Amino acid sequence: MGVRHAVVAGGGIGGLTAAVALSRRGWRVTVCERASALTGIGAGIVLAPNALRALESIGLGPAVSAGEPLAGALGLRTPDGAWLSRTGAAASRYGVPARAVHRGFLIDALAAALPPGALRLGVSVGGVDEAAEGAVVVRTSAGELRADAVVAADGLRSALRGQLFPRHPGPRYAGETGWRAVLSGAGLPALPAAETWGRGERFGIVPLADGRVYVYATAVAGPGTRPADHRAELIRRFGAWHDPIPALLQRLDRPDRLDRCEPGPVTVLHHDFHELAEPLPRFHSGRVALLGDAAHAMTPNLGQGGCQAIEDAVVLAHLLAGDTGVPAALAAYTEARLGRTTRISRRSRRMGDLARLSHPLAVSVRDFAVRATPSAVTARGLDTLLGWQPPPGPDPAPGSARASSRSVDIKEEEQQ
Repeated sequence: MGVRHAVVAGGGIGGLTAAVALSRRGWRVTVCERASALTGIGAGIVLAPNALRALESIGLGPAVSAGEPLAGALGLRTPDGAWLSRTGAAASRYGVPARAVHRGFLIDALAAALPPGALRLGVSVGGVDEAAEGAVVVRTSAGELRADAVVAADGLRSALRGQLFPRHPGPRYAGETGWRAVLSGAGLPALPAAETWGRGERFGIVPLADGRVYVYATAVAGPGTRPADHRAELIRRFGAWHDPIPALLQRLDRPDRLDRCEPGPVTVLHHDFHELAEPLPRFHSGRVALLGDAAHAMTPNLGQGGCQAIEDAVVLAHLLAGDTGVPAALAAYTEARLGRTTRISRRSRRMGDLARLSHPLAVSVRDFAVRATPSAVTARGLDTLLGWQPPPGPDPAPGSARASSRSVDIKEEEQQ
């Protein structure tokens, strides 16, 4: 058998991880990214223990380990600063600490691990057609490509998902809009990672490994609502909340990079939340596999969207490395991933339902219930998320984090 060829549609986190994982399993890969440059969106991402184990399993642990891990407990607070809940550090329970990084850093690390010539920028994928002799033809803006397998990692508005499942209703507005920004951390004390819940509004603070601070905010709003001035809107909504939120909002006027000295405000991203509320019947069709948001776009309430895309990628590459043939491997991929991602998506939606409560009585009951839940119970509830273990990687490294990490004894629950 000759070297098999996989075409990956989309150069985001999931698509790049899949390409790296497949290349390290012996596949030739071509990544088609419609953008003219790989630029990590100006936001942070928390690489939870499950995602870090997945990256470690394909040899990318050292590439994402620069800087400080996400230290200490994670928690929920009220707008006056009172703690509703605090959970212990991930390292003590899962053997590896969570790591919060800028998305641009992660994208750069993944792209650097690709084989030379694998990435084609400014090339979009429009569709896939069956070909003879067990292959497919991928229609791109730069011409046709012949492939043994196709990875559809083309995001929330996936063109390939639309081709394969034309009757699926597609993304649904999740009822919230959100803002994100990365701020300078210079001169700030050590900040705990925390999310503050108000009445239909939230504000999150996540220290990044490079010393900057990732902040995000959400609010219940109609789809397409766009304030004229995002900074003014954030100050109006959150400027009277507990420290250090007011001080962080003032930093929206400062540069967002550690190595920049020129004046100018940070970039504030504003997007409505969408999800695939109705699960796909499967994550594959013939020789095409859907991955990440293309397969199971979920709300960000558990911080697992990117982490699940990374899980998808390493599982898919592991199965395609076998001798069962591509169609059978992709059927096994659906079997391995559909149930887990559907449960996580539903759980994230329920978390969002709680966070969006705005009636004072409902908010009081919610906050009381969160306070009354023992931290040990909260921690155990995360085990099925964070305790996930990847399949064996192609080149286990003795003494690596994967070899030495402790995993909790978990069983994937049918109801979460």
